[in-house]
Amino acid sequence: MSDLSQSGLTRSARIASLPIRHAGRRAVGLGKRLGGMSAQDATAQAQAKTAEQIFSVLGELKGGAMKLGQALSVFESVLPDDVAGPYRESLTKLQDSAPPMPIESVHQVLEESLGENWRDRFASFDDEPTAAASIGQVHRAVWHDGRDVAVKIQYPGASGALLADLQQLSRFGRLFAGFFPGIDVRAILRELTDCVAEELDYLHESKIQRKFAVGFDGHPDYFIPHVLAAAENVIVTEWVEGKSLARLIESGTQEERDHFGKMYLRFLLSGPSQVGLLHADPHPGNFKVMPDGRLAILDFGATADLPDGLPPAMGTLLKIALVGDSESVVAGLREEGFIRPGIELDPQSLLDYLGPFTEPAQVPVFKHSRDWIREQFERTSDPRNADWSIGMKINLPPNYVMIHRVWLGSIGVLCQLESEFSVRDEFAQWVPGFAEEVKS
Repeated sequence: MSDLSQSGLTRSARIASLPIRHAGRRAVGLGKRLGGMSAQDATAQAQAKTAEQIFSVLGELKGGAMKLGQALSVFESVLPDDVAGPYRESLTKLQDSAPPMPIESVHQVLEESLGENWRDRFASFDDEPTAAASIGQVHRAVWHDGRDVAVKIQYPGASGALLADLQQLSRFGRLFAGFFPGIDVRAILRELTDCVAEELDYLHESKIQRKFAVGFDGHPDYFIPHVLAAAENVIVTEWVEGKSLARLIESGTQEERDHFGKMYLRFLLSGPSQVGLLHADPHPGNFKVMPDGRLAILDFGATADLPDGLPPAMGTLLKIALVGDSESVVAGLREEGFIRPGIELDPQSLLDYLGPFTEPAQVPVFKHSRDWIREQFERTSDPRNADWSIGMKINLPPNYVMIHRVWLGSIGVLCQLESEFSVRDEFAQWVPGFAEEVKS
């Protein structure tokens, strides 16, 4: 059984098997090396098997298991080249697909949410899902007035499974940390747990989507589908035709990568000023390139309320860092809560630490690449480097948690796309307090 209705004991057992099987493959790999196979071939074979098994389990279990897989997928670009190959395909699949739940479960949720006569609302309903994700899947249908619609249906038992999975997975943080150097997997799990209630409440999500849809209605570059009906476990919206950014990562032209990478970042930056909200789930499966060239945005289960837009201190501090005023950077970070009272940092060392992260805004046109992001994660995740100790002293204030998640995730996606465009221009237009420096 592949849906969330399987017992908590069964789900826990499958998740618990991950580190056990990983250890077993390491032992088999040692045996093969002793038997004459080269260390490189044995390691590659073990990595491929590990990738296949780990992300197969995460995808099939859905719930918190798949939610973690999708969250990790945006960081695929930080993996070293000799490791990335076996994981890349499995990770990309988690960005916009998963095994579907039984059709009987689909009909049950629709009846409970829309009533026994739910079929009367549709001229037709396709029982075969078009997409499946961590807590729900999407079916194509025709609304009673003839409009093509998407029907997002939450898996039965999603709430309990989501929380149980995240708690179970948090015990194996080291297993995933070994694959994603520099990524605090446990912090990601804590953040996902904090967002559970919002993501499970489709009525809340429908209200957020309506706000985005109104704010971007008629926009020449973006399309947010309007909500036609909603219940606690079902949302019916306008249908979106197109291909996801995950497909561009696989086979897009450089022109497409550059153009839609820029549009992707612009949407994330502009949301707070346009509608007072930050879209906080930046993985590529939530963004579709439409035939008319617009970028459609889906899934509004994770957002941050920013009624006054992005914090002005973001742009101001970045501007000061670019100027090279280390003392002012330290003072500004203290004021915003990034450096706690009593923590001492050498201003120039801190500026040197932040310097590479500001590189996209330093140059007229920046080329995102796997090599660049890999270098940043390697220098900040190795305890032998001085940069690591500096990073350990930096605190993340609560009001920046979602912003930080989106920033890291979006950079990961842009490096997967290998997009090249002016990040500086986008910051100048959408990040308060930044424009003065980039215009000088």
